[in-house]
Amino acid sequence: MFKFTGTIKVIQDTQRISDKFQKREFVVTDTTSMYPQDILFQATQDKCNLLDQFQANDNVEVSFNLRGREWTSPQGEVKYFNTIEAWRIEKQGQSQPMGMPASGPSAMNMGTEPLPGVGAAAATEEDDDLPF
Repeated sequence: MFKFTGTIKVIQDTQRISDKFQKREFVVTDTTSMYPQDILFQATQDKCNLLDQFQANDNVEVSFNLRGREWTSPQGEVKYFNTIEAWRIEKQGQSQPMGMPASGPSAMNMGTEPLPGVGAAAATEEDDDLPF
């Protein structure tokens, strides 16, 4: 599972590929770097409806899976394709569960107990061996 934060640039209409498969593509722009990146995501099946509540210029966080597949052409040439498949979209700044950071739980933020020997009282002049 991966997460990506940015601004929605484009939301396409749902495309019905077959009786059993539909997809909806959308582009999210990452504007946090010097060179903004436009990333194409795809929502499939019942996830296509997730995009109904969003519009261009909304700031969102997209949870997605990276998918890859092999394809052999009729001429026997093997090619590989990647798909970025979105499974959750949330407006940026939307409230999070109490006590849980936006990034979710991790080894760094799960505990509420301070680590022994960590804090302002732990560093004193006598045990400070840093050269500066």
